[in-house]
Amino acid sequence: MTSRRSVIGFALLGGALAACGGAGRPGSSGTSQVTPPDFELSTVDGRSERLSEHLGKEVVLLDFWATFCEPCLAGMPHLDALYRRHKSEGFVVLGIDIDGPESIAQVKTAVSKLGVSFPILLDQETRVVALYNPKTSAPYSVLIGRNGRILRKQEGYTTGGASDVEPDIVAALAEPAP
Repeated sequence: MTSRRSVIGFALLGGALAACGGAGRPGSSGTSQVTPPDFELSTVDGRSERLSEHLGKEVVLLDFWATFCEPCLAGMPHLDALYRRHKSEGFVVLGIDIDGPESIAQVKTAVSKLGVSFPILLDQETRVVALYNPKTSAPYSVLIGRNGRILRKQEGYTTGGASDVEPDIVAALAEPAP
């Protein structure tokens, strides 16, 4: 029986290889006609977040990450800078941690150490990962417009990768709310 950590490690290796090759794999660029599935997860500080609370009002970036994923940790300060820069315009990052339930203390420590200000959600049962990131890649991001359409999917992180998504964020923020 393969352990969850081994499966995630294998997926991370694939994501790291893609990142090293400079290949962020954009998914559909504004052509998705399917509304993303809703979910509700607990946050690291004990609240809960529901995706549907943001749809129609904000541009949302789902960022799948793990404490054992070095590229994830390297990218988080850049994502936080994007979040702070565009938060007042209606942009939110939902950091979705894919560590197991035994890692909550590590998640809290990592978030505190990195000084991340966007919400960190705990997907301990991997329900949201199964919906949006079935290969369990990390880092992996999904950009959702105010209209609820998936605008971009990206696997892996390269230095400066967070700024690569900024033009898509700015364009999505310029679109009127539905």
